[in-house]
Amino acid sequence: MTLPSAHDVALAAERRSAGRLLLAHPLVTADGPHADLFPLIRRHADWLTQRFQQVLGYRLLVDTSYARLFKAGLGQGAGHRLERSSGTPFTPRTYACVALALSVLVTAPEQMLLSQLVADIKAAAADAGVEWEDVGRATQKRTLGAALRQLVDWGVLAETEGSVGAVEQEDGGEALISVDREMARAVVAGPLTQSTSGTDLVRRAADPGFGGPRTYVRRMLVETPVVLLDELTDAERDWLRTRQRREAQAFSELLGLEAEIRAEGAALVDPEDELSDVNFPGSGTVAQAALLALGEMVERLRPDSPGHPATGGHLVIGVPIPDGLIDEILAEVVVSYGRRSNWKRELVESPPALGAAVVDLLVRMRLVARDGVLRSQGAGLPEEYDDAVPEGRPVTDVSGARASGSGLVLLAAAARYAAQVTVRPAQRTVAAIDGHQEPLS
Repeated sequence: MTLPSAHDVALAAERRSAGRLLLAHPLVTADGPHADLFPLIRRHADWLTQRFQQVLGYRLLVDTSYARLFKAGLGQGAGHRLERSSGTPFTPRTYACVALALSVLVTAPEQMLLSQLVADIKAAAADAGVEWEDVGRATQKRTLGAALRQLVDWGVLAETEGSVGAVEQEDGGEALISVDREMARAVVAGPLTQSTSGTDLVRRAADPGFGGPRTYVRRMLVETPVVLLDELTDAERDWLRTRQRREAQAFSELLGLEAEIRAEGAALVDPEDELSDVNFPGSGTVAQAALLALGEMVERLRPDSPGHPATGGHLVIGVPIPDGLIDEILAEVVVSYGRRSNWKRELVESPPALGAAVVDLLVRMRLVARDGVLRSQGAGLPEEYDDAVPEGRPVTDVSGARASGSGLVLLAAAARYAAQVTVRPAQRTVAAIDGHQEPLS
């Protein structure tokens, strides 16, 4: 076998670095925080454009001053949420302000006063039937300020004189801002002209098109912490089962990601720990409390005899979390660790707030799920989606693999954070998971 040359190795490394950057930061500018790697994207633009389209169905636009990877999304509730500098998630009203501002900026002059932009946004809101003054005036100003700062971060706006934060001042401070109309047009990834509403836009954007199950599963693998089998249709499960080893190699070469294949599903892991937008385990009150609570839940709720349908067993992907259990465990955690670990006082003294923040983090990490209809049951499928499986080919039975009716479900991947590991013997090749031995899928 011929070994790759030093040039080939260097070329592959450059392309992988550029691809990883675009996956983590879909909008990269020549003068932004990742300007040092922008030349790599330009140098390998043709290759990157082709590979992102072939593998993930993503369109890549590379210009002289920016590169935009148009991620299609995974459907309602699966997007990357925007946050304020404080870590507070954007509210629907903040997203509305971003959308209204973009609608104005695509045709705005290259420079304008902040007061004129605000006036134009208010006029756009009136045209769209969006109520502007139905909340406190100060709250509305802070919301608009957060939206405008996000546009500055994206490079759509530049603060030439003053700051967009002036919009939050009581006396209506002024500023001179510059507008990049081209960047404003590049922000929205979905098919605006075809969509009739926000919900329709999200649905259309998530449609994998001609790629069908292949494209959707690949997107799930790279965009989510873990892909569980009961979140896939029959055709998607069939494709993953028959292609998972080959896909693992492809993602390793393209993005430097390593695959973990388990009975319950699969995950791509980044050895460099760069591609995740949420760090877990992590620092801070919520992350530490979530990790401690998660380990305790795994110990209390571990299923007795999980198995795999291929060997006559019953697949367990999720078990119900009894009402009140998380609050009970967090109360114990706060007593044992919180009061002597400099955790945030406002969270330690407010169990409901701490509980909500912990659940939110665990749901985002796909370690806990809220009860609901799954994709394998038809939820969120695009219109006329082809879910046919080749005749005679069996697919993994996921019926009953996830308990329902409790509100919250503890998912199988949570058990990788168990404090204690129990290994049980198996009769065939196995992989350690969830504190016991599970057959490989």
